[in-house]
Amino acid sequence: METFAWVCAWLAIVPAVMTIWNLLLYRPPPRQGEQASLSVLIPARNEADKIEASVRSALSNTGVDLEVVVLDDHSTDGTADVVRAIGDPRVRVELAPPLPPGWSGKQHACWHLSKLARHPLLVFVDADVRLSPDGLGRMAAFMARNPEAGLASGFPHQETGTWPERLVIPMIHFLLLGFLPVIGMRLSDHPGFGAGCGQLFIARADAYAKAGGHAEIKQSLHDGVKLPRAFRRAGIHTELFDAEQIATCRMYRSGVEVWQGFTKNATEGMATPIGLPIWTTLLAGGHILPFLLLLGGPPEALFPACVGIAVALGTRLGVAFRFDQSIVSALLHPLGVAIMLAIQWSALWTASRGRPSTWRGRAYPTGES
Repeated sequence: METFAWVCAWLAIVPAVMTIWNLLLYRPPPRQGEQASLSVLIPARNEADKIEASVRSALSNTGVDLEVVVLDDHSTDGTADVVRAIGDPRVRVELAPPLPPGWSGKQHACWHLSKLARHPLLVFVDADVRLSPDGLGRMAAFMARNPEAGLASGFPHQETGTWPERLVIPMIHFLLLGFLPVIGMRLSDHPGFGAGCGQLFIARADAYAKAGGHAEIKQSLHDGVKLPRAFRRAGIHTELFDAEQIATCRMYRSGVEVWQGFTKNATEGMATPIGLPIWTTLLAGGHILPFLLLLGGPPEALFPACVGIAVALGTRLGVAFRFDQSIVSALLHPLGVAIMLAIQWSALWTASRGRPSTWRGRAYPTGES
């Protein structure tokens, strides 16, 4: 049992070391450089309550030549009317064509938006993302500093309100920093190192066309992972930056939305028949079992259990301080891990029964999502 407890402790120590190393490499984009021209592309389906703030935040950017193109994807809540009422000549509202068979809604919308863009830098932004006034300039400066990159992505600051949000959404940074070697992403163009956040992408228009863009992942519901890998398969380098200072997003607003939102793309990430047992071993072993061993394990397991707990909580607290996350949720880290794993196993079970994934009022057969 002592050996088992030490194995659990090491399952917490290894991602802790990876997190420290990654934090040295995962940096914000530089301050704004020379003026750049960008097309801000926003797919919107029933986003009337969010879209104005998103568009106005993009328009507030200075030092750049920009256009904002909003694609109204058959909304029924007046999304297009809200955008038109802004009355800025830099804003265009376009209507999405009917969704073709075999496409997911967001990928089709983004692909169509790319063909409407007029500038050499394409910025894909979700309708619930708000950019800071220097956000676009800093992203353009990042691309200028990394000329080999055809695509880059950043994780915005994640606002949370309800407790399910506070417990689960911080897992994004925890998993990214603890289990993706950023140095490998920088030194290799292997698709396995491709990673990003679907909320915020910037791409060079020529690289996007060469890689095939969203058409290469037309069935996907997880562009955060799939789009960078599509670029890398085409031999185009992708990058990551810390978008905490330049963008803000509140992904979900309830426990139901958290569960549905993380479930929709789970089977394209962790929730695969081979991958999920491995992820469960890594996460439950290093971040749940040490707490259980402390509560009910034999005496010889107590010291390694305490080591595992100290490392796991220390890592989560460090990430929470770095990204302005809830400290209480960090202290409840094992509960957040347990909920995340429950979502993944539920998604895998649902997929195994052939039930479709649903999002934004559309159902996607399991084989297509």
